[in-house]
Amino acid sequence: MAARARCPECGSGSLVEDAHYAQQQLVCAACGCVLSEGLLTTTYTDEEHLREVAYSQSTGQKEQLSRCLQRGIRRVQDLCKVLQLPAVFEDTAVSYFQRALQLPAFHLVSLEKKELLGGCCVFVACRQHRWPLTMGTVCSLLYARQELFASVFLSLQRELGLSVPALSLADLVTTHLNSFRLVQPTASVPVPFLEDKEQLLARTMAIVELASETWLVTGRHPVPVVTAAAFLAWQSLRPGPRLCCPLARFCRLAGVDLPPPAHLRLRELLEILLGMASQLSWLRGFRLDKRTVVKHIGDLLQHRLLLLKRAFSQQDGQGQQDTAPGQGSGQAPPSSPAVAQRQGCPWAGKQQRGGSLRPLLPPCLIHPRKRPRPAAPSAPAVALTGDEPISDSEIEQYLRSPEEIRAFRKAKAW
Repeated sequence: MAARARCPECGSGSLVEDAHYAQQQLVCAACGCVLSEGLLTTTYTDEEHLREVAYSQSTGQKEQLSRCLQRGIRRVQDLCKVLQLPAVFEDTAVSYFQRALQLPAFHLVSLEKKELLGGCCVFVACRQHRWPLTMGTVCSLLYARQELFASVFLSLQRELGLSVPALSLADLVTTHLNSFRLVQPTASVPVPFLEDKEQLLARTMAIVELASETWLVTGRHPVPVVTAAAFLAWQSLRPGPRLCCPLARFCRLAGVDLPPPAHLRLRELLEILLGMASQLSWLRGFRLDKRTVVKHIGDLLQHRLLLLKRAFSQQDGQGQQDTAPGQGSGQAPPSSPAVAQRQGCPWAGKQQRGGSLRPLLPPCLIHPRKRPRPAAPSAPAVALTGDEPISDSEIEQYLRSPEEIRAFRKAKAW
């Protein structure tokens, strides 16, 4: 008679069969040691070859990853349908999502980041196909915070080694103005405030180009610049009923958020326009301010290059010799502060005080807002004894010519 099996751990003979997850296991009732376990059939390559593996070697983790992959692909496809993207965009985004989930960097991230990963793949596919899609649009569709979305996007770009081209300023202007309710007849917008989409787009693009030429775009977030430019373009097309509308109300009527720096960008654009208006001969009899100069934006943009050259300079004093056609040598140039102030342009006399044109520099250099940081205290110098070793890189500083040696001995003798 065969000996009864015993537990290898505790030596007990009380062994029972226990069903665990629909499989039979031989378990010691005394200590709980699993002596043998049943076999499971996988759902991948092992099932195709009719092979069986133990439960501890099963593909439960792979099955879970597969379900996550399926949900993510459906999420990417739904997002592409909402944005009405072409099929090739959807294929590119799905392929990026499948590649990303195979990387260890995205296995243990939170569920929120995995949901944003699909949006990042759609965002990358649109940028690579030159489709004007902004990060804010994707975040609004996914109800996500832009900081978290940006972190997932940077991780995706780094892990997959993707090249994502930046969105041009022209594409951003077009995309931003497409969402304005002011170009779409609605009951919530008064009739005098409605504007033709093509005219508003062309005027806004010209003002944005002016801002780019005057250092107002470099290093700044583009959305506040575009918002301020669109507001000025909208006012200048019909200044009569629109000059009394402030920027905040304009954004509410347009159905867009008001970025906090937009007021600063608007003030900087108006300063540039006032400087250019001081050089137009037919405006010298008017006292222009930041409100009335909006009426003449069309003329200022038409002669933009000439007015910028006369109103501003790259260096102090440059442009003082520029005179308008037909002026004699005995007259003061129109860019002179005294003449501009006498002809009713208070901005020119304020900005060009001192007999020189205002230099065309970035605003951060003209109006610095931050105080320079004090230098960190240096460590106390160690007393030199003259016995320190001389490094090879400094040895040439101690080599002297014969003339230097004679001069040194003569000076030492004195």
